[in-house]
Amino acid sequence: MLLKLTEGVQLSLMISAMLLKLTDIGNASETHRRGTAEPEGPPDHLIEYAQMARADFFKFESISNVSTYYFNYIYCNIWEGDCQPHQDDASQQVPIGDMWSGFPQYYSGILRAWYCTLGQCCDSGDCRITNNLTGLERDLQVKLHGQHLVQSVVLKAIQGFIKNPDSNKPLTLSFHGWSGTGKNFVARIVADNLYRDGIKSECVRLFIAPFHFPHVRLVDVYKGQLREAIRDIVLRCPQTLFIFDEAEKLHPGLIDAIKPYMDHYDNVDGVSYRRAIFLFLSNIGGAAINEVALDFWHSGQNREDIGMEDLEHLLQAEAMEANGGFAQSELMSGHLIDFFVPFLPLEYRHVKLCAHDAYAARGVQPDEGTLDEVAKAMLYVPKEEKLFSAQGCKSIPQRINFFLP
Repeated sequence: MLLKLTEGVQLSLMISAMLLKLTDIGNASETHRRGTAEPEGPPDHLIEYAQMARADFFKFESISNVSTYYFNYIYCNIWEGDCQPHQDDASQQVPIGDMWSGFPQYYSGILRAWYCTLGQCCDSGDCRITNNLTGLERDLQVKLHGQHLVQSVVLKAIQGFIKNPDSNKPLTLSFHGWSGTGKNFVARIVADNLYRDGIKSECVRLFIAPFHFPHVRLVDVYKGQLREAIRDIVLRCPQTLFIFDEAEKLHPGLIDAIKPYMDHYDNVDGVSYRRAIFLFLSNIGGAAINEVALDFWHSGQNREDIGMEDLEHLLQAEAMEANGGFAQSELMSGHLIDFFVPFLPLEYRHVKLCAHDAYAARGVQPDEGTLDEVAKAMLYVPKEEKLFSAQGCKSIPQRINFFLP
């Protein structure tokens, strides 16, 4: 029956249901059942807002995806229609953030709380967000190789941020190191453990500098597009993860345009960004990191003895002096990066571990000889020591094809 409703009736039902709850759904429905009086009318300003809202928020094609249970509940309990029995179907447990994104945050919060009283919400209040900190710790320890500093800093930074609901600014991390050392891999691990749908979540947005912002002459256009994109996604999902890959290639004006979103503001144009997470990935400082790792090796020290005190200030100086927009932006001069995270160059033993993981992902259990063959096929630098993999582990998943039976 509901599927045959006209679009105008659908809109009316939606707004009526929302407003009934806002004015006390229980009393309104009871009064309506007794026939003693008409339910109290909704606030004029909310009606006006609903009428002005973009039509795509209220198209039945998208609304129907939210929950059959939701509509049955309204129809059965408010208008006492010819009800369909409720099916406790997990597929109906769809997050409601998107369909409320056109409403002011105050009303969105009320409506979200109402929806949760129907038993269709997760403990976090948003089914899109999992914040699996135990899984994050496990994945960083098990899946990431040769990066003890990353394992410690990223875990502690995100744990502290997630557990502190009163953070005075978004979390901003800058990942530095050679290509193939795991920067994108760690960003994906973070996404997989903080969000139900991982990197594909609507709460995660990846920007690749040369792909999304290729033309310097269009930087003013990109500024507006980027500001609008960030605002829209944070309205839909306050705990958004923004990933900027190849950040050293961003135009300085582009970074400056979004600098207010990472600063110590309660809100920007009525929107709070304090629960957002920004990750900047770049190759800046890669050579300096490698020099420190090589010096430790020459002095007979373990790479695990390298501490943040050996690298973070060095990275900060490198980042501020490097060519490109990232170094010249107010993000650097304003000291808005919370942690400069160094990714160390990977050695032969780490390449073997990456190869083992790549085989395991295909259901193959390789022997030591096969792993050695894969690792030996990589190029190692410097020329004399041949200590570090020039490509890290980046090409390993493709290279093992050559060694598969």
